[in-house]
Amino acid sequence: MLTSLLWFAGVAALINVTPGLDTMLVLRTSVAHGRTGGRAAALGILTGCLAWGAATAVGLTALLTASRLAFDTLRIGGAIYLAWLGVSALWTSRRRFAGKTAEDGEGAADGGADAVVAAVAEDGSTDGSPRRGRRAAFRAGVATNLLNPKAGIFYMSLIPQFIPHGASVFGSTLLLTAVDVAELALWYWVVSHAASALGERVRRPSFRRRMEQLSGVAFLGFAANLLLAERA
Repeated sequence: MLTSLLWFAGVAALINVTPGLDTMLVLRTSVAHGRTGGRAAALGILTGCLAWGAATAVGLTALLTASRLAFDTLRIGGAIYLAWLGVSALWTSRRRFAGKTAEDGEGAADGGADAVVAAVAEDGSTDGSPRRGRRAAFRAGVATNLLNPKAGIFYMSLIPQFIPHGASVFGSTLLLTAVDVAELALWYWVVSHAASALGERVRRPSFRRRMEQLSGVAFLGFAANLLLAERA
């Protein structure tokens, strides 16, 4: 089992660090809302991964390949949600930064306001706004992961290949899921810290606007890709 575990850890690590939808969500949230926002989004994604792993352990993910209706329902729902995220990001970039300029003075003022918000989020203030932002980021992470049938198919198709003959399918699946989630947690920790540090250093409204625009286009691209996806 140890050999299979090590092989799985290596393969999963390569897949996890490949840029994708979940990483994009953590990146965008960390730049826009700081480390706490990025961590909340990552926690939501990890919760979704645990759910997919548990579903794989009991055989529920097989429905995604056995049932065209189940796959298409999840696929279309996920695409609609991603399209909504993309349009929201583009709308935010247009509304939030409308009329702003990239002048140093104005950028500094905007940066000061962002710094206050980040400080409040970091020190665990009792103000409702940061908490609402973290809850929204968590929900976005859960929804993005669970509404993506490719995530379920990933667990269903990859994990069984690393379960040794004669080993408990249920226990081995949960163990391999735990390894994958631990690796993802480490990866998202690195991404959220790097992205939030970049967001703190680059406080120009133009940078934030471009980041929102890039995120919006990326989410719309992921939505289109999901719409065109076929069952494995």
